[in-house]
This record gives sequence, C-alpha cells and structure tokens, in this order.
Amino acid sequence: MSRLLVCSMPDIPSVNMKESLLSFHDWEDMGEKGGFSFLSYEDTVMVTIPDMHIRHESLDREVEDLGFSIDEIIVMSKHSAKSGTPALTAHPIGNYHENEFGGREGALVKANPALMTDALRRIVQRNDIPENQLCFEVTHHGPWLDKPTFYIEVGSVQEQWENKHAAEILAHVIEELDPHPEYPIAVGMGGGHYAPRFTEVALNYKVNFGHMLPNYQMEGRDDEDIVRMLKLACEASDTKLVYLHKKSVKKPEARRLSSLIESAGFEQIDSSCLEKFSES
Repeated sequence: MSRLLVCSMPDIPSVNMKESLLSFHDWEDMGEKGGFSFLSYEDTVMVTIPDMHIRHESLDREVEDLGFSIDEIIVMSKHSAKSGTPALTAHPIGNYHENEFGGREGALVKANPALMTDALRRIVQRNDIPENQLCFEVTHHGPWLDKPTFYIEVGSVQEQWENKHAAEILAHVIEELDPHPEYPIAVGMGGGHYAPRFTEVALNYKVNFGHMLPNYQMEGRDDEDIVRMLKLACEASDTKLVYLHKKSVKKPEARRLSSLIESAGFEQIDSSCLEKFSES
C-alpha cells in the first residue's frame, strides 16, 4: 500500500507530527512540485501543503498528477473544541448534509476502517498524558478526497496544539500502524460527537469502525433522509453491518432506527456478535 501523509503548514500539530516523523529515520527529499514539498520513506510519501488541509479539495488527484501513487491518506491535524479538553482523536471525513467546513455537500469520503481503528488502539496504548481524552470522533468536515482517508488529531486549544509531545505520540502511532483488515467492519449509528460507545467497542472487540452517524445528524430528519445517510456511510465504509448505540436514544427511537437499518438491507449487530480481545 502506498500511503500519503498530509502536513499543513498553518496547522501547528500537523507540523509537529511531521518533525517527529522526520526524527525517527532518514526520509528521501523528493523536492518541490506544484507548490508542494515531498518526502518519502519506503511506501510512504509525505506532502507538505501551504494552506489548510480542510479546504484543500482533491489533493490526492493533484499529488497523483505530479507522479506519485496513492492508495490511502492520513491527514495530520489539530482538533478544535470550545471545551478545551486535551484530546487525541481519529475520525473519518465527509458531510451528511451541509459542507460548511469543506468537502462536498451530502457526500462522504471513503473510510479506512482497519487503519483508523488500529490508530485508535495505538493512541490508547501510546498515550502517557493522563488528562487526554482518547477517542474516535464521528464523521465530519472536508476536504473531498477520492482515496480512503482519516484524520489523526491533537486537541483542543492552542496550549495543546503547541504540545510537541502530544504530536510525537501520534507520530509514533502513524509509524507503528499495523491494521487488521480481517476484522469485521461496522458503521456506528447513534451517540454523540466523541463516539464513546464505538470507541469502547473498538478497544474491547475485534471490529473495525468506518463512518459514524451520530444522533445530532439524525435529529428532526425523516426516515428517507436517515436511510440516505446510512446508505452513504455503509457504502463509503464497504460494509453492510451497523452497530446501533441503543442506549443513546429512547426505546421508541431505537426501534425506529432498527427498523430502518433492516429496511435498508443492512444487518444490525451488537457486542454479542463480536469476538472479544483476550485479557492477556
């Protein structure tokens, strides 16, 4: 697999992750092309762009037009939250509705469930900053890309963005990724933005999560729109399995969502369907 790492110069954690990665071993300088700079190591290419990644649509096409082959993308990024909670997160990208923060309206970028879920597990293993929140985030924001993509992020305010050790943790995660594509893939449905249930399940069971559809995206939406979003999520995750966070909604709503999952031709699963990691 040929992997593209994206570093954005205006993004402090992105630059810090790049610096950490460069310290791990010698990268080949591939020079500047098309206003970007390129480095490579084995099957990984790292591109540094002068603008913010979230607004840079179709970067993968530009990079391939410059002569590089790409199979998958990891975007190194900051995470912003008004809470100011220190965090290390990973999430798929795309927009279920409006595209206020880049990407295409009503379109999801292909997820990379095995790689993203492995990243989450390694974040938890690697983290040594006790106050950090360690979790998935649900699907949100741009840019539009054709290749399977996920974001890996340091949050949530300036103080944490400037924390080079936090970026180093994520750089080690990127360096050590070793996914398990043999695990079943599930779309997460329900819950909040920081996906506590899907995070918990991924850490305890042999399953890879792709796109996640939270309650706030479904509130006030009719059945047709919910099925549309669910189909988008499953197609972009390459799965027909849906993990519904039942306890995040009232029982009548859980029954409604279960019915919509079935009517759309997908299979609802829960933890009893999954193999648990051994205690050792």
